[in-house]
Amino acid sequence: MTSQTADPTRGRRRRGGRLLPRRNAMLGGTTTARDVATALWYLMSPGAIVAGPAVESYEHSFAAKVGVRHAISFAAGRVGLYGILRCLDIGPGDEVLVPVPTHVVVANAVRYTGARPVYVDCDLSNYCIDLEQAEERLTSRTRALLVQHTFGIPVDMEKARALADGYGVHLIEDCVHALGSTFSGRQVGTFGRAAVFSTEETKTVSTTMGGMVATDDDQLASQLYAFQRQCRPPAAYEAARYLLKLVIYHALTEPSAHVLSRAAYEFGGRHYPLPRPTQAAELRGERPAGFIKRLSNGQAAVGVTQLAALDANLGHRHRIAQHYRGILAPRGFRLPEPPLAARPAYVRYPVWVDDRPTVQRAIGSRAVLGTWFTSVLEEAVDPGNCGYVPGTCPRAEEAARHLVNLPTHPRVTMRDAEEIAARVISAGQRQVPAGAATRPQAAYRYSASPTARQSSSGAWRITGLRSRAAVPGRPGPGPGSAPSAE
Repeated sequence: MTSQTADPTRGRRRRGGRLLPRRNAMLGGTTTARDVATALWYLMSPGAIVAGPAVESYEHSFAAKVGVRHAISFAAGRVGLYGILRCLDIGPGDEVLVPVPTHVVVANAVRYTGARPVYVDCDLSNYCIDLEQAEERLTSRTRALLVQHTFGIPVDMEKARALADGYGVHLIEDCVHALGSTFSGRQVGTFGRAAVFSTEETKTVSTTMGGMVATDDDQLASQLYAFQRQCRPPAAYEAARYLLKLVIYHALTEPSAHVLSRAAYEFGGRHYPLPRPTQAAELRGERPAGFIKRLSNGQAAVGVTQLAALDANLGHRHRIAQHYRGILAPRGFRLPEPPLAARPAYVRYPVWVDDRPTVQRAIGSRAVLGTWFTSVLEEAVDPGNCGYVPGTCPRAEEAARHLVNLPTHPRVTMRDAEEIAARVISAGQRQVPAGAATRPQAAYRYSASPTARQSSSGAWRITGLRSRAAVPGRPGPGPGSAPSAE
């Protein structure tokens, strides 16, 4: 890396004769002055804030970025996932394989349809779904396999497609962390029947809240557009609060101001006046009133400006992640190991540490560390409310005790990354935990022979595991019909 000019005040702003150190937040790092200007324009144009042409423009731009024919927007990614499941006619009596760790809203989206989430443990090399265990947990009631590209690390999609095709289940991609990630040179979100993305404030691009479904399936897209029309538009005051939050967070999370603004935020406590991303009912595993909503026109307009800067955003995140790795790997830290064909777009960079509170204290003055994940179902009041049985996914449970996430967003400089990594090292967290080795991967092979272990389409299949015949009575995938949003 090019050496920095020696400057004892670099990275700090003088305030009243004192030097104020930079402190990086997890939020607000992807927004720009242009996004703020767009948000302010819509805040001053209440007649355009809810409905208008920006939604369609945003959907077209998003589809082009991902490389699909259709992108359908919703108020949140969880609404989009619920819509996918409903349009695939998944409901009571069905099962959906759900990877953990994940957020409680993912499990909720499955449960709101009446289906049952069947939880699948992670591979500790990258925190993505263990596909071998996913096959073991398939039953005749399984209708869909959900794969989450955790932290932006792509799942091995060749193997995931083989598994889904071999058992006749729908493959759905959870890309909420992974906009811009690729597998074998192909964008994630283009491998399954459909994919869900998030533009919530912690993600790669931010409209404060928002979600998008991507698909190349014309019939499914038609059903999703019908579902979108049944969703209620947000109230003008709701859309305004989201845009106002974007503006305020952009200012308060500026690194030279965040030392003071974070203290004010924490002092505010329960009196926090801006909208929260997850409602209390969702944290309890309940469905909140007004769950089914569309994205506002004003938020979509911000999404358009965010997408215009996506390539630079992704390039920056890649460089910062590589810089963390270059510093921490030689010191023995447990760092993610993506599949060979994967190029992650890290929304955050995960690091396994022995003592998370110690690391948080060591870094606290330089950055607000992310703690995805602190539970197999992040933020859940009780994972048991969503049907999770303790001990059924022990690796995810262990990851939830040891992971910290380092910021990668465009406000993090190389010098910031160096100081954050140095503080991780100074906390003494340098040993790979005993017993944390990943499970061996199943062997995969391809054959065109009709007698080989494969699906009828000649797809890749896991060898050494169950055949399709071991799961009798499986319903084949079907397009379903456009559901009611009631």
